[in-house]
Amino acid sequence: MANEVKDRIDLMTINCEKELTLAVIGGKWKLIILWHLGLEGTKRFSELKKLIPHITQKMLTNQLRELEEDQLIFRKVYPVVPPRVEYSLTEHGESLMPVLKMMYNWGKQYGEQVIWKDGRPCQENAIAD
Repeated sequence: MANEVKDRIDLMTINCEKELTLAVIGGKWKLIILWHLGLEGTKRFSELKKLIPHITQKMLTNQLRELEEDQLIFRKVYPVVPPRVEYSLTEHGESLMPVLKMMYNWGKQYGEQVIWKDGRPCQENAIAD
């Protein structure tokens, strides 16, 4: 698996650990997938799709594969018909949760103090701290 990560991430362009971190967890959907698995536990593909309605099936599949290759999530396939697959965080994925919670809190504060200081135009379902 580690070789797959090295193949996908051009290590010659990585200048520091911050860039490596962003290369592994960057993108629009990975943090959201990690967030849901970290807060709510093991999920099936269809459950993740419902939790992230704007993601396409193809993009969710790709992001889950990359997260698995990067050893942040574990994919468990049950030998039943039809196939049943569940996703959960690995130890490396779990270790990101404090960082994700800090990012959530920062975004919440920033939104309240800068973006929506005059009132929020629409209230989405907020995720508990």
